[in-house]
Amino acid sequence: MIIENATPDDLSSLLHFREEAAAWLSELGSDQWSKPYPADRLLKTIESGTVFMVRDGDVTAATITLTEDAEDGLWSAAELAVPSMFVNKLTVARTHAGRDLGGQLLDWAGDRAHRAGAVWLRLDAWTTNVALQRYYLRHGFEHVRTVREGGAVNGGPRVSGWLAQRQARPVNSSFTDYALAPLRVGPDR
Repeated sequence: MIIENATPDDLSSLLHFREEAAAWLSELGSDQWSKPYPADRLLKTIESGTVFMVRDGDVTAATITLTEDAEDGLWSAAELAVPSMFVNKLTVARTHAGRDLGGQLLDWAGDRAHRAGAVWLRLDAWTTNVALQRYYLRHGFEHVRTVREGGAVNGGPRVSGWLAQRQARPVNSSFTDYALAPLRVGPDR
């Protein structure tokens, strides 16, 4: 399998991934990702070079967004002073579920973060999705805290405020990596 930067041509695939994941999560009793993601925001993220696609032949098997930008209101100023990269929108196609492709992507992201000079690989997960939280804990993340207030709308409840991190570290990835080299993070970039 290869990993490469997403292009604007991937927009429809990414939107479909999100819909597929939302339907699967709904079957499990979760409301995660039940609101459609704005296509224009996703396109801007693609154009920023932070969205990556895993391809298995002609099939898109998974996606991950890896950025140095944290969502507002989640991490403290002291935490943000330490070079970090943030995982978002990790999604595996149902056709490739059960192969620990998500875990491999987290390892790839940790290696990429390490090569960029980050100390931490961080994420925020859906506050009520306990199964997802356990998944990240099994993959070496440590729970930092859960932020429940300060959501995007009028400072209301936050739906994705379960914060976790693990050390960014080198890993020999199982992917053939065609992604552009990571930019440096932190004060010396």
